[in-house]
Amino acid sequence: MRFRHSVSITLDNFSSVFKLLLYRLVTGVIFFSLSFVILRLGLSVIVESAEVANLKGLISSFFSAIVNGNTDVLHAFQGDFAAATADVLRLIAGHGGEIAGCIVGLAILYLVSRFINGLALFAIAGTLNDRMETYSRTKFSQAYFIRLGKASLYQVIYVPLCFLYDALMLTACWFLFFYAPSFLPSWGFLTVLIAISMTLMAVACLEALKMTLISAWIPGMIAGGEKVGAALKNSLKNRKSFAARYASFLSAIYVIIIVNVAAAIATVGSGLLLTVPLSYIFLLSLQFVHYYHNAGKKYFVSLNTIVGKEDKPEDLGE
Repeated sequence: MRFRHSVSITLDNFSSVFKLLLYRLVTGVIFFSLSFVILRLGLSVIVESAEVANLKGLISSFFSAIVNGNTDVLHAFQGDFAAATADVLRLIAGHGGEIAGCIVGLAILYLVSRFINGLALFAIAGTLNDRMETYSRTKFSQAYFIRLGKASLYQVIYVPLCFLYDALMLTACWFLFFYAPSFLPSWGFLTVLIAISMTLMAVACLEALKMTLISAWIPGMIAGGEKVGAALKNSLKNRKSFAARYASFLSAIYVIIIVNVAAAIATVGSGLLLTVPLSYIFLLSLQFVHYYHNAGKKYFVSLNTIVGKEDKPEDLGE
């Protein structure tokens, strides 16, 4: 029932998809441009070097030799390629400072981009809450600036915590993918498929656990009026309907994967412009639905339907 209500609320707030999409397109262009500048300034001495040009020329001549059947080039390629690669590696080793600077710059830029994009999600969460609480339609700009201080503090805490959790999760899944096959029977490519399936399942389960633990964080700040730290503490301590919340987030993650993959295949990737922001809004809706039910508060699913903690719709009529 809660899952279905979340779907209904998401569709009722479908216009937020375009606001979030426009916001992310603008910030995406800005951060992509800044990333290009960082890479250009830091790696130009390597990218534009004679060593890299020589390596590119060897690779190009290799494919040309395959097409033309030039066996002399093919026979000499292995030795030439090894020598050219060694030259490039020596060049990279000699410019370790520039490479390290690029990595640090890109990492900082990535964290800043998550911070900026998170402000938009917080604003969308505010519009969702207003819609569920009073069925009012709050402007995105109004929701963005009215809670900018609280949203900023939330992002300052959330971004590093989420980055650390994701890093640990990906590390664990990396070991699972590369070491799980050693404990499985040797079935060739089937063993690889099993390892991939287990890794994806681990990612989904761990992501669902994260969403369950912080499911009441944003709703607690917006709907409950709690401070950022208190809302996080209460969310982590919340054990009410934990299993049901976890199951719903796990199901949501699999549904999101299926919808996005299907949209990418059916529309050659263009459908992701809608399904990706829609996925974020759906997860926010699910968080608020769980929060409202656990808090015993009623909320609007549609103009004429209000539901409460017993999941019994109340028809208001026309």
